[in-house]
Amino acid sequence: MPEQRDSYFATSSGKSLKDEYTAEDRGDWKPEESLGRAGEPPFTRGNHASGYRGRLWTMRQYAGYATAAESNRRYRYLLDQGQSGLSVAFDLPTQIGFDSDHALSGGEVGRVGVAIDSLDDMETLFDGIPLERVSTSMTINATASILLALYVAVGRRQGVADERLSGTVQNDILKEYIARGTYIYPPGPSMRITTDVIAFCQDELPRFNPISISGYHIREAGSTAAQELAFTLANGLAYVEAAVSAGLDVDEFGTRLSFFFNSHRNFLEEIAKFRAARRLWGELLRERHSSKNPRAQMLRFHTQTAGSTLTAQQPNVNVVRTTLQALAAVLGGTQSLHCNALDEALGLPTEETAELALRTQQVVAYESGVPATLDPFGGSYAMESMTDTIEQEAKAILAEIDRRGGALQAIEADWPQSEIREAAYRFQKNLEASDVLVVGVNAFEKDEKVPVEVFKVDATIEADQIARLKAVRTRRDSTAVTKALETITRAASNDTNLMPPILDAVSAYVTLGEISDCLRNVFGEYRST
Repeated sequence: MPEQRDSYFATSSGKSLKDEYTAEDRGDWKPEESLGRAGEPPFTRGNHASGYRGRLWTMRQYAGYATAAESNRRYRYLLDQGQSGLSVAFDLPTQIGFDSDHALSGGEVGRVGVAIDSLDDMETLFDGIPLERVSTSMTINATASILLALYVAVGRRQGVADERLSGTVQNDILKEYIARGTYIYPPGPSMRITTDVIAFCQDELPRFNPISISGYHIREAGSTAAQELAFTLANGLAYVEAAVSAGLDVDEFGTRLSFFFNSHRNFLEEIAKFRAARRLWGELLRERHSSKNPRAQMLRFHTQTAGSTLTAQQPNVNVVRTTLQALAAVLGGTQSLHCNALDEALGLPTEETAELALRTQQVVAYESGVPATLDPFGGSYAMESMTDTIEQEAKAILAEIDRRGGALQAIEADWPQSEIREAAYRFQKNLEASDVLVVGVNAFEKDEKVPVEVFKVDATIEADQIARLKAVRTRRDSTAVTKALETITRAASNDTNLMPPILDAVSAYVTLGEISDCLRNVFGEYRST
């Protein structure tokens, strides 16, 4: 064997790579079965026969901070710069169902996203933005039903029919128990709320994706590529099973399911992961739920470049990292993409760095030539071998989840969480041993500091937001508020879909915290053991 450098020839998940892949690695490979054509099962090569020649991915930069007015200004700026969809970041109080004046909200209002307390804020957030023409993704989970109701109410005030609203609400509570922690209620009631949203969207919002099943945060917590894929699809199966048990048809609501993946460090491994994900999801729906509709079997996904790979050291190098990660997502066939900004290891992105992140996507779209052909790695000995390997690893993890009683039972037993912790520990050990090299961190370090302007949220916004909230409470109809909350309590106590009463409540300017507290009183709160 030829002499080789002493280096770490493995994927970012620790999977060893061969020095060369040949036809022998494919064995009795049947491309017509495992590869097929784009737009047809098994969807390995993509969901659509025309690929990006028919339509480019949606360029959806994740943004939101401070007040609704400040975030509105950033959204309108990004749309003017050529962004084709909005992606809303909410602050922590909004994510966990507290109004801005709650004691636990202190110091967190508007910090990591925009503060939304009531319909008044939501109207300001989308002021001057035509919702019939803009697709909006909302990264929200425990309070997803409330934020979706607020969005519908704003659309109605703009004169937009419900059926013309388009976008995605994340609404993936299971990954919160696994990796992120912004849950409110116990898993059972949380799954009930998720299913209510899916049913409501099927009936009332045919262009809205009622859930974005997220592997992104699982990967950010330290999982391997195969773990990200397996745990995400296991959660997806749990949601499908809950919806089917509620009487919904998988071949109907399945056409509006979407996924959210991480595009991480290893370029080839990430492309293989996306291809394996499409193939495996379609197979799971056909085998486990007898799906007959190819459109329901398609795995539609949004991608975000990996925030955990960004470094505070030599932050300009992050532009190179995110460019490669964005390119991997595009080569893997993503339908929508967010590029992280170079300064996000230091704070929220500035307007300038957010624009550069958008320009990165635009260069890939219009200058790289990559969108001209479908799945250009298709048929590659290395790529097909890596795709098969990730699929096989993911299937083994799914089999173990099945053995443990399914995703919900495995999560309650802390199994996915412990597997991710172990994977993160192994990676950290390799990093500290310099088996894994990170430019600027444990290789090619520099003493000098590159001056980067760090975006800071004005400390006065919390007081301003609380004053705004108090004004809303003063001018609303208190009788209508009381009635709306009583209706939600009755609906939560039986099998009534929660979305219609929540929509009525937000339209009466009942606040997010008031609705969440109403549900807390019925469902209780979840405490991790």
